[in-house]
Order: sequence, then C-alpha cells, then structure tokens
Amino acid sequence: MDGRAGAAQSDAMKDTPRQPVLLLSHEMLAPLQAALEPAYRVIRLWDHPDRLSFLEGPGREVQAIVHAGEIKLSRDLLSEMPRLGLIACVSVGYDGLDVAWCRAHGIAVTHSQGLNADDVADHAVGSFLAAWRGIVAGDRIVREDRWTPAERMRPRPGLMGKKAGIVGLGHIGEAVAKRVEPFGMTVSWWGPNPKDSRWPRAQSLLALARDSDALFVCCRGDAANHHLISRTVIEALGPRGCLVNVARGSVVEEDALIAALKDGRLGMAALDVFETEPTPAARWADVPNTVLTPHTAGGTLESIPKMIGQTLENLKRFFNDEPLLSPVQG
Repeated sequence: MDGRAGAAQSDAMKDTPRQPVLLLSHEMLAPLQAALEPAYRVIRLWDHPDRLSFLEGPGREVQAIVHAGEIKLSRDLLSEMPRLGLIACVSVGYDGLDVAWCRAHGIAVTHSQGLNADDVADHAVGSFLAAWRGIVAGDRIVREDRWTPAERMRPRPGLMGKKAGIVGLGHIGEAVAKRVEPFGMTVSWWGPNPKDSRWPRAQSLLALARDSDALFVCCRGDAANHHLISRTVIEALGPRGCLVNVARGSVVEEDALIAALKDGRLGMAALDVFETEPTPAARWADVPNTVLTPHTAGGTLESIPKMIGQTLENLKRFFNDEPLLSPVQG
C-alpha cells in the first residue's frame, strides 16, 4: 500500500463512527450476540477469565452491559469501567445488582418490566398442581412399573375451598391469584406495603402462612427479602401445605425447607428457583414431595422475544440520549 492509499484509509477510518461497545455478562446471553453485532461491538465477559487484564484492556471501553439480572455483578468490577453508563437486564429481576450504588455512580439500570408475568404465573400454578395432586410422582410410578391397585386408594386432596396465600402482589402475584380462583380457591396476600386490591391483605406474613394451604412466593428477590420465607413461616404453612417459589431462591431459607420436607413439617414444595443455581442434584435426591424445575418459569417462545426487544430498545434509547423505556425505579 503506497503512502497516499494509506492516508486515504486512515482518513476514512476517522470519518467512520465507532460502534458502541457492549459487554455480555454471562454465557446464557450468547444467543443475543447475533442480534447485537450489527449495531454494537460485543465483548463477552466469559472470554476474559483474567479480570485484571480485562479491566485494564477491553473493560475500559465498555459503555453498556447486557445482563441476566439474577447474576451478581460486583461493585469492584463495575467501578473499574470508566465509560459504563447502562446495565440493561434482559430479565425482569435485577437482584444481582446494587441499584442504589449504580445510580449513585451514574449507571442506569433497565429491566424487562412486566413482560412475562403471565408465563411465570402459568408455571407457578402448573407446578403447584403437579405437586398437590402428585402428578410427577404418579408419572414415575407408571414408568417404573410400580403401579398397583393400592395406588388408587391413596387419594390426594382436591382444590375446591382451599386457601391460596400470595407473597408479593405485583404483576406475577396478581396473575397467580386470577388463575387459582377458578379452581374454587380463596385468595389472600401479604406484602410490606398496603395496596388497593380485591383480595384481602393478611396482617402479617406469618398469619398468611398459617391460614394458607398453598403459599405462592412471588415477591422481589432483593436483599430486604433474603430468607423472608424462614423456618418459622415454613412451619406455619404446615404438614399439609405446599410452598411454591417462582421468585428467587434467596427468598426461601432453603436448608430449613429441605429439613421440613424430610421430617414432614411441610407437606410439599414446587420450586423453580434455588439458592445456588444450578442446584446440585444430590441436594434433592432424598427430599420427598417436591416438583423441581430449572428456573424456566419466565422463559417462553412468546416472552423471550419481547424481553430481548425491550432490551434492544433500551440500548437504542441510551445511545441516542433518549428516555429509557423501562428503567428500574426505586
């Protein structure tokens, strides 16, 4: 290449706007890369196991992070990215972030607001039915050739007249309430703040658990709710009760839950979320009366494209200095 051609290429590069730089925070987000690359330069955090060299190199260019909100992003990592201005959570939840710290350091946080509440509620009620009526256990009995005439003489309770308690009456909690009423269940709820609702609010979480046959955990998974469903609450739900958790694993005192299931102080549980994810299979090998799913309640063929679309819109607005579509409030 002669000097004139080289100078022309250099001038052209100066005139070409640089693509904004995004960081994908976790391998589960890898499928988004193809949708992002036409407009952005994408860096993948898992390609940089040496965090110090990452922060001294490509980390200094990162302007926005596309994130799965339940995964922790440490302050130490975020504080070393001088150009960072947005963390766009594809998920509804954002409990892996210290939002107040981000706000204080000029980093906006967005999430997929209210886009998968119906899907999560469907899953919550479906897994509750599977636990309550022994559907998963029955499937195993048939497949393992253990079906005897005695099986039909071990009836399980129906739903008519049973009581559903809902912890956290947000989008998901309301969707659960609307789904269980047609089964003939009565609904009550508890949250720290009163709100207008056609369903009664219990005086306390403990009172809600004592008065419920099924307790649906639908609250935020933030630090304020860590182990909100304690041993005391679990025991109040009792040996005939069912605990359903579609919130976050951190909300339930998991060791106490397992102990209560093993010794019969809690009747059954349907869990989509766990304190450690993936949860070790051995931890649940001898835990009876459980229906377990791998944190899939909110992911459907309909909801995931909507969540990705809202994330892309938030990114576009951020880089065009426009109001964000779904900023985290509070």
